[in-house]
Amino acid sequence: METTNATDITRQIAKETMQNEVVLNAAYINGKWTAIEASSVDSEDTDTQNLYDPNTGEVLATTRLCTSAHVETAVNAASAAYENWSQTPVSVRAHYLHAIADAMEQQFDKLVGLSVLNNGKPVEEAKIDVGDAIACYRYYANLITDQETWSEVPTNESGIRLLKTFAPVGVCALIVPWNFPMVTTSWKLAPALAAGCTVVLKPSEVTLLPELMLGNILSSIDLPKGVVNILPGAAEVGAAMTSHPLIDKVSFTGSNVVGEKVMTQAAKSIKDISLELGGKSAIVVRADADIDYACDLIIGGVFTNAGQICSATSRLLVHQDIAPTLFEALKVKTASLQVGDGFDTGTQMGPMVSEQQLKQVKKYCDIATAENLTCLTGGEILARQGYFAAPTVYIDVPVTSQLWLEEVFGPVLVSKTFKDDAEAISLANDSKYALAATIVSTDEKVALAMALQIEAGHIWINEQQIVLPESGWGGFKQSGIGRELGGGGLSAYQKSKHVLLSD
Repeated sequence: METTNATDITRQIAKETMQNEVVLNAAYINGKWTAIEASSVDSEDTDTQNLYDPNTGEVLATTRLCTSAHVETAVNAASAAYENWSQTPVSVRAHYLHAIADAMEQQFDKLVGLSVLNNGKPVEEAKIDVGDAIACYRYYANLITDQETWSEVPTNESGIRLLKTFAPVGVCALIVPWNFPMVTTSWKLAPALAAGCTVVLKPSEVTLLPELMLGNILSSIDLPKGVVNILPGAAEVGAAMTSHPLIDKVSFTGSNVVGEKVMTQAAKSIKDISLELGGKSAIVVRADADIDYACDLIIGGVFTNAGQICSATSRLLVHQDIAPTLFEALKVKTASLQVGDGFDTGTQMGPMVSEQQLKQVKKYCDIATAENLTCLTGGEILARQGYFAAPTVYIDVPVTSQLWLEEVFGPVLVSKTFKDDAEAISLANDSKYALAATIVSTDEKVALAMALQIEAGHIWINEQQIVLPESGWGGFKQSGIGRELGGGGLSAYQKSKHVLLSD
């Protein structure tokens, strides 16, 4: 894939893309952009959303948001399109998925620029995101092509045959978060389309700029009308989607508080549901670990995307024998991180996505002060333009601390020491969340044995948080329900059907 250098992806170019190509004040319904009309009431009561540049705090644009009336129109369009799309040959569905990927590749730099502009993440992180989204569309195009229409199920009965096939689950409501624009959208949309489902998609109203480009892409590839509908909206729109009688499945990624509401709304009509929720993941550093490399993994696990990752390994467990040396090295590396503008190629950590998220980090730093936690480095909001927090590490944190128990969703690491593997496993599992974990050790056999005992849906051993399309994604406990990515991601949008017939 050919892309321009990061130095050619600038704020000015991204703003020009926003002004010339992003369709605001509109919803993508039934294959076209439909204007969201201004409310007749005073402007201060109009349902609008400011879109910010987190690096500067500047308002980039203001857009009107959808209402429940738009949900009704979009769901009806998706429902009307379902019969034809669900019966569309697999090869045709795969063609459209590849076409989405092709179009994203052609607009790679524009999508990267819009992500940096609206989300704040460094250019190199945004490049990874767009590449991951493209890979996801291609993966499901290939996976659905390889899936057999009929497979024979062995039985102990004679004179009969039992066949198995799959059917799409139906019309799907997809609700995605702001921390990984385009990525989490692809995780849901690609398998849904591959399975033969039609979709109503609600991107986060915070990061609409890169997400709305999808509507242009769908028009450019002539995706059949109504198959995908995109509604820029707030909580009202999400609630209308999850409770709509024509919606068969809801897939939501976000906070546990909202996830509980989504589950309650979906339960009223017994909808199929997938939830990808919070995390408070552990990174375990054994005594045999290479300290310098361990520090790199620790920093990557908690400060990538400014810690705004559900799988962030924000609880550090380090063997007591190497803890003093490791903490000293970690302090130096963390304090030297270049925090700044996402468009600056030297930036290693960007800002928080919004003022609200910055206040969330400050709240936990204040709690740490009140709890008398020992701050190794950071622990403050940076006095500068934009929404910047310092990369922060607390050591010797008690398991009763709010920072140990609760998801901060920011660049804040808490740590404890352990004396042996059994204690490390116990501490790692001592959480209501169980999404991910990292183990750092030169003994692969021991690390794999620990991986079997740590409660988490995805575990990295001596590796950064690479997430492949082929790997299932999802957790245990309160980290969610179901799986995304991999074969399980496709299964989430299918129902098995069995046919019994004479031999």
